[in-house]
Amino acid sequence: MPTPADTISDGLGRYSIGEKLRALRQRKSMGLVELGKHTGLSAGLLSKLERARLFPTLPTLLRIAMVFGVGLDYFFTDERRRRIVGVVRRSERVRLPERPGKQEVQYFFECLDFRSTERKLSAYLADFQPAPGEKVKPHAHAGVEFLYVLSGTLVVRIGGDDYTLEAQDAVYFDSSAPHSYRRQGSAPCSGVIVTVP
Repeated sequence: MPTPADTISDGLGRYSIGEKLRALRQRKSMGLVELGKHTGLSAGLLSKLERARLFPTLPTLLRIAMVFGVGLDYFFTDERRRRIVGVVRRSERVRLPERPGKQEVQYFFECLDFRSTERKLSAYLADFQPAPGEKVKPHAHAGVEFLYVLSGTLVVRIGGDDYTLEAQDAVYFDSSAPHSYRRQGSAPCSGVIVTVP
């Protein structure tokens, strides 16, 4: 008669968590020691997880998932049923400020692809605000960015150069360069931002 431990092992075993961990690591050409440095977990523990000698706790699995840019659902979705289509309805989106806790922000954004698993890019709808009283702070992040202006006029500063974009204009740039956005005029201004790490 199977013990409760056997039942749990069988139940978790069907998700092939160890195989998925190994596939993610090998896809990035990363060794166990290197992954250990990123996660704070020992190479020995990671090896046991990959060989299904141990099952990870959710916090441990989340630490690993964050290194590879996947959600926890990646490990618990049957490969044969993995969703390759992620529809996000307008009513499901959440509007968030670009800088939480600040009274003046450059833009509000809504994530357009949060239902997709294993995203290779991130897409946002941005609602640009009037230029704040304080100086606009540039930001930078690894990868590239594409911005398509839906309405209004937007000034995008990349490095030390300003680019004025009207509705239906687009810009693609290396997002490791400091950049910022500034709505020009009083008309509403919005756009779609796509970032690729």
